[in-house]
Amino acid sequence: MKYKKYYFIVLAVILIDQISKLLVYQHMDMGYAGEINILGFDWARLHYTLNPGMAFGLRIIPKLALTLFRITAITVLTYFFILQIKNKAHTGFIFCLAMILGGAIGNAIDSVFYGVFLEGNMLEGSPTPWLHGQVIDMLYFPMFDGRFPEWLPRIGGNRFLFFSAIFNVADSAIFIGAVSLLVFSRRFFPEEEKDSVDGERLTAEGEEAVNDGQQSTNIEEVVSEEQSTKHEENTALADINNQQKNNTEDVG
Repeated sequence: MKYKKYYFIVLAVILIDQISKLLVYQHMDMGYAGEINILGFDWARLHYTLNPGMAFGLRIIPKLALTLFRITAITVLTYFFILQIKNKAHTGFIFCLAMILGGAIGNAIDSVFYGVFLEGNMLEGSPTPWLHGQVIDMLYFPMFDGRFPEWLPRIGGNRFLFFSAIFNVADSAIFIGAVSLLVFSRRFFPEEEKDSVDGERLTAEGEEAVNDGQQSTNIEEVVSEEQSTKHEENTALADINNQQKNNTEDVG
C-alpha cells in the first residue's frame, strides 16, 4: 500500500493538469483579451495560449516526431519508475520521478488527443488530427519589464520581460521534479557517495600497506646485509687468529 502513493502522485498531476486545461479551454478567450489576474496580482495571470512545439514554443522537430518522441520517453520513464519502486529507491527520488512522469503524460495527452476532441486545437496544415494536438498553456508571470543597457552588444536598448514564458501544470511538475533531482541528488544517493569514500579509504590503506611492506622488506635486507658483513668479519678474525697461532707454533 505504501508504494501506491507514488502512483497517486502521477495520477494527481495528470488530473490537475488536464482539468485546468479543459477549464481554460471552456471558459477563457485566447490571448491577451481573455487574461485573468490571479488573486488580483498583475504579475500573476491566466493567459490562454496554444503551444505547437516543445517547451517555450520551440519547434525543433516536426509535430508528429515530437509526439512519438514523447510517447517513447514516457514508456522508458514508466519502466524506470516502476523499477525504482521495486528496488525500494529513496522516497524523494521516486517522488521526483512521479512528478516528471505525471507532467510528461499530461502534455502527451494534449499532443495525442486534443487535435481530435477539442475544436481548433489541431496544428494547422497537419494531415490528421491524431498526434497533432497543441498543448494548452495558461500560467503567466510577467513580474517586471525594462530595457537592456545600451552598452550590451546586439540586444542593447531592446525591451525585455521577466518572466515571459507561458506554461501549464504539467510543465511545472516536470520542472520541480527535475530541479529537485539536481538539488537533492546527494541525499537521494548517500550509499553511492559512501561507497566512493570507502573505496578511496581502502585504496589509501592498500597503498599504505604496500609501502609498509616495502619498508619492511628494505629493513630485512639491511639487517641481512649487516649480519652477512658481521659473519665475514668474524670469519676473517678467526682466520687471522689461526694464522698467528700457527706462526707461534712454528717458531717454538
